[in-house]
Amino acid sequence: MARAPAGNVHPGKRTGVRIVIAGDRGTGKSSLIVTAAADNFPVNVPPVLPPTRLPEDIYPDRVPTTIIDTSSRTEDSAKVAEELKRADVVVLTYACDQPQTLDRLSTFWLPKLRQLEVRVPVIAVGCKLDLRDENQQVSLEQVMSPIMQQFREIETCIECSAFKHIQISEVFYYAQKAVLHPTGPLFDQETQTLKPRCIRALKRIFILCDHNKDGALSDAELNDFQVKCFNAPLQPSEIVGVKRVVQEKLPEGVNDHGLTLTGFLFLHALFIEKGRLETTWTVLRKFGYNNDIKLSDELIPAFGKRAPDQSVELTNEAIEFLRGIFELYDSDGNGALRPRDLEELFSTAPESPWNEAPYRDSAERNAMGGLSIDDFLSLWSLMTLLDPVYTIENLIYIGYTGDPASSVRITRKRRLDRKKQQLDRNVLQCFVFGPKKAGKSALLDAFLARPFSETYTPTTEERFAVNVVDQPGGTKKTLVLREIPEDGVKKLLSVKESLAACDIALFVHDSSDEASWKKATDLLVEVASHGENTGYEVPCLIAAAKDDLDSFPSAIQDSTRVSQDMGIEAPIPINTKLGDFNNVFRRIASAAEHPHLSIPETEAGRSRKQYHKLINRSLMFVSVGAAVTIVGLAAYRVYLTRKNSSS
Repeated sequence: MARAPAGNVHPGKRTGVRIVIAGDRGTGKSSLIVTAAADNFPVNVPPVLPPTRLPEDIYPDRVPTTIIDTSSRTEDSAKVAEELKRADVVVLTYACDQPQTLDRLSTFWLPKLRQLEVRVPVIAVGCKLDLRDENQQVSLEQVMSPIMQQFREIETCIECSAFKHIQISEVFYYAQKAVLHPTGPLFDQETQTLKPRCIRALKRIFILCDHNKDGALSDAELNDFQVKCFNAPLQPSEIVGVKRVVQEKLPEGVNDHGLTLTGFLFLHALFIEKGRLETTWTVLRKFGYNNDIKLSDELIPAFGKRAPDQSVELTNEAIEFLRGIFELYDSDGNGALRPRDLEELFSTAPESPWNEAPYRDSAERNAMGGLSIDDFLSLWSLMTLLDPVYTIENLIYIGYTGDPASSVRITRKRRLDRKKQQLDRNVLQCFVFGPKKAGKSALLDAFLARPFSETYTPTTEERFAVNVVDQPGGTKKTLVLREIPEDGVKKLLSVKESLAACDIALFVHDSSDEASWKKATDLLVEVASHGENTGYEVPCLIAAAKDDLDSFPSAIQDSTRVSQDMGIEAPIPINTKLGDFNNVFRRIASAAEHPHLSIPETEAGRSRKQYHKLINRSLMFVSVGAAVTIVGLAAYRVYLTRKNSSS
C-alpha cells in the first residue's frame, strides 16, 4: 500500500478547521499567529488578534483553516471559554524561557478544558525557543512525557520560534492534522497498538477486499484495494516490497495466497507509528467510516415519518441473510451460537451490540450460553423494534450487501389493524404491569426458560424478554415482554404516545394478596384511561400469579366483577414456581393478534361513549328534520308553480 497522494485524502467531508489558541500572557500566542499568516515576525502586535484565515493551499488537504486568538486577561475568561467550546482543536502555548508557564498547562489549562468538557485534540506548543537558556537544554520528550501520560488528549507536542521562523508552519500543520487525521481513535500511544474499534473496521475492510474468501489479499486484490482507496495502482515491484517488509517483521503476515489479515493490520500500525495517519484514515473514509470509526450517517437510510403506533420489523430478505450468517458461524454445527461464535460474528462491528442492556439478558440461552436460531433471530427482532437504525448498521457491519432499506419494513398503523380486526405484524410487544412482588420478573424469567428463584430482587429499570411463541396452525410469532416497574408507570404515562408501541398489556398480581390485586386493578384503570384519552387503547389481560398459594377470600367475586365491568377476560391463573403457565404466552400473543377485542372500558370511558352516541343521535335527528323541511318547501314551491300555471 502506497502513501496517499497529496491532496487526495478524504477528510470526512469537513469544510473547515477552527484552531483556538490559548495560554498564559506573554507566551507568544499572537506572534505565532501573525508569523504563520504573514511569514514575518511582527514588531508590535495587539493583545488579541481578530480571526485569521490561512491560505487553503498551504497544506496538502486544502481545507480552510481559521485561527482564533484568545485573551489572557482574567476578566475575559468567559469569552475564552466560549471560544474553546467551539474549537475543533486547541493549541496551548507556553514559553520555553518561562518554566512556570509549562507547569500551568497541567495545573490550569488542561484541567480547565476538562472542566469545560472540551473533547477535542490538544497541541502543546513551546514558543520562544530562541530564548531558552542554553544551560538548561532538555529534550522535549523528557519535559512533556509526564504531562502526556496524565492528559491523553494531547495529540502532539512541538517547540518553535516565531522570531527565527523555526517550525511555525509545522505547528498548524499538526493542529490541522489532529482534526483531519486524529491519532486517538486509531492508536493507543501507551501500548503502541491499534485500538479495538480500528482493528474491527480494518478487519471488515480486509474481508470486503478478499474477493475469493481465501483469507489473504492476492496481488490483484491488493492492487484493486490500492486503486479504490488512492486512485493509483501499485507496481509489481511495490507489491513485492510491501510483502517483503511485512514478512521480515512478521512472517505470519504473508502466506502463499498473499497478505493475511495479520499482515494487513501490521501495515497500518506501521503507517501510524511513522506518522502516516492519513493513509489509514483515507482507507477508513473510503469505506464509509467517520472519526468515531463508525459508518457515516449517509450510508444508513433515513426512515420516512412513521406514526407512533407503527413498528419496524425485519424483512424476509434480512431474515434469510441472518439464517445464513447463523449457519456460517455455528462452528461446531450443534445448532447454537456460543459466546465466542457471537464475538467472532460481530468482530467487524465497532462492538458487539448485545453485550449491554437491554439486549444482554433478554433472550433464552442454553447451558453453555449459546443462542438457538430462534433466539438469535428474536434478538435481532428486539433490536429492530427498539432501534431499527442500529439494526441496519449492524447488518452492514456483518456483511449484508443488499439495499439497506430493504432489510426492514414498517408495519401498518395499529388503529387500522383494529378496524380490520387483524394485526399486521410478526413481532408483538406486551407491556407487563403490576405492583412490587407480584411476580412480573419471575414471569419474564420463565418466558426465557430460566429456573425459578426464591430470592426477590426488585426491578428498578425497564427490562425486556423476547422469544418465539408457537401459535395454533403452526405459525410463529415473536413476543417481546417489556416489564414496567411499578414506580415507572407514572413516568411512562406522562407521555401521550406511550401506549402507541404496546400491542397488548398484561397486569400481574399476587393472587394470595388482596392489596396486590387492588394495586393491579388500579394500574389497569390508569392504563385503560390513558388509552381512552389518547386514542391508543390496547387489549388487556390479567394474570393471577402464585397460584400455588391460597387466594384471598373475595378473589373470585372481585375478579369476576372487574372482568365483567371492564369487558375483559377473567384473570389467567399461573404458577411460575411449579412451572404451570396455563398457556399464558400463547394467550398473550393470540389476544394481541385481535386488537379489536379485550379492550377494557372504564366508567369514564363508557360515559363519554354514551354521550357521543347521544350527540350523534341528536345530530342525526336534526339532519333528518332539516331534510324533511327542505323537501316540504320544495314540494310547496312545485304546488304553487302548478297552481299559477293552471290559473
